[in-house]
Amino acid sequence: MTTVDNAQLRERVGADRLVAILRGTDVDATVAAARTLIGAGVTTLEITLTLQDAEEAIAQITADAPAEALIGAGTVLTAADVDRAVDAGAQFIVTPTLTASVEYAIGQGIGVLPGVYTPTEIQRGLDLGAAAVKLFPASALGPGFIRAVRDPFPGARIIPVGGVGLETIPGFLDAGAFGFGVGGPLVGDAARPGGDLRALAERASAFRDAVRPTS
Repeated sequence: MTTVDNAQLRERVGADRLVAILRGTDVDATVAAARTLIGAGVTTLEITLTLQDAEEAIAQITADAPAEALIGAGTVLTAADVDRAVDAGAQFIVTPTLTASVEYAIGQGIGVLPGVYTPTEIQRGLDLGAAAVKLFPASALGPGFIRAVRDPFPGARIIPVGGVGLETIPGFLDAGAFGFGVGGPLVGDAARPGGDLRALAERASAFRDAVRPTS
């Protein structure tokens, strides 16, 4: 699978509105969870590099992923991380902050969702050309922050991440969230050995419905 650039990633996230974050503890379980999500219609995934042998998981997932799937790597901190993630098959990257990996990836034509927390960082991430910015941890700021920031930056593409659940999505949508990154509330125990994949598929359906505006 080939990488996507920031324009392609922006279009995809704007359409799907949901990026599933798999911060697994086991390669086999992470691969199984990813396949379950894709089968349930959640096709934009982030596999974090905090997983030991994350490259193996990314390689396995991308090897048999359908054409509509988009597989990224998360917690990408350095240029070397970008290279090893892309070599494994990652199509885009996600970072926790505006690390060196952001400018490096953009320079390589690779789509990026950089982590931000302040208005200055939001502007910086978008000025660099990122597809969108990841507001993390969104639970500490809430929908009101996004609403306030979008007054001076009406075109800001902000993706809340961290503590986003089914009950908080409507408020973030009303505030103008561009999309959502969801880890634990969606994935649950599924990326760990013995995780419940059936429950994961059910949650995937619920989150897919929740992130789509009703108007």
